[in-house]
Amino acid sequence: MRTIKGPGIFLAQFAGDAAPFDSLEQIADWAAGLGYKGVQIPSWDARLFDLARAAESKTYCDDIAGMLAEKGLAVTELSTHLQGQLVAVHPSYDAQFDAFAVEAVRGNPTARQAWAVEQLKLAARASAHLGLAAHATFSGALAWPYLYPWPQRPAGLVEDAFAELGRRWRPILDAFDEVGVDLAFEIHPGEDLHDGVTFERFLAEVGDHPRANILYDPSHFLLQQLDYLAFLDIYHDRVKCFHVKDAEFRPSGRSGVYGGYQGWVDRPGRFRSLGDGQIDFAGIFSKMAQYDFAGWAVLEWECALKHPEAGAAEGAPFIARHIIPVTDHAFDDFAASGSDRALNARLMGLDA
Repeated sequence: MRTIKGPGIFLAQFAGDAAPFDSLEQIADWAAGLGYKGVQIPSWDARLFDLARAAESKTYCDDIAGMLAEKGLAVTELSTHLQGQLVAVHPSYDAQFDAFAVEAVRGNPTARQAWAVEQLKLAARASAHLGLAAHATFSGALAWPYLYPWPQRPAGLVEDAFAELGRRWRPILDAFDEVGVDLAFEIHPGEDLHDGVTFERFLAEVGDHPRANILYDPSHFLLQQLDYLAFLDIYHDRVKCFHVKDAEFRPSGRSGVYGGYQGWVDRPGRFRSLGDGQIDFAGIFSKMAQYDFAGWAVLEWECALKHPEAGAAEGAPFIARHIIPVTDHAFDDFAASGSDRALNARLMGLDA
């Protein structure tokens, strides 16, 4: 077994135009000062990272890794959540998701998708240059508007949507395979890959591709009322990234899972800072140790109530407390009786 790495922090929710959040070096100083050991970098944020340059220049990546190492930090993963979303966009979301792309391809879904695919391929090479084992992203969605089966869906709609999703992602998965990096899809409402069943549908469409893997975030499962501990029992072999994010679900006589179109503060299901919600992190970290998870425990902060800097300050010690330094021997080894095949035979009554 291996001890999980961490604590790490996803920088996307903290990056901004004011110091210390406007450059990778300054935000790294801030994160290190809070006790973090790793940073997950949003590849779309030019204030922090130049994805195209990282894909072409290992020297650039070495410089970043060296700068972070001097501060006691490492890159946990790169993220292409925004670009991955654009690999598959249902037309009803075109206007909302256009802002995720560069201006040159906005208003042109075909060009936007091609740009997104190229971004993912750049991220594969950049991840390899950084020596990373996994990459975090979203799947995008073609079937999501048809989540609830009313009106009745036309026969084959879901199957066709997943076939197209697989067709779009297969070349990207192959690009990651060429450089030896796992692609971890965050299983997330709003994406076609939002639970175990939909992940299995996707795997079937990409031929159980070895690079098609999972970013595990229990908060999204709690809000769906999915058993997030059992999910690890089923899919642990595919879990390559881990967002440590808390949540709570408090249904009432007025609102439940769907939330009634309310804002985050008023929804029955809402994200919380670590320790303020209902997630059983002791159980999760135990499962991660049991299944020999080799990656990082990375804070993703999205609390509906608490200030982000307060959440970040509390996050590092919270994660550190939950990391289990795994044992290299069994607790009852002191009573071991050694190996004796003849004794084994006698114990089973086979020596008569």
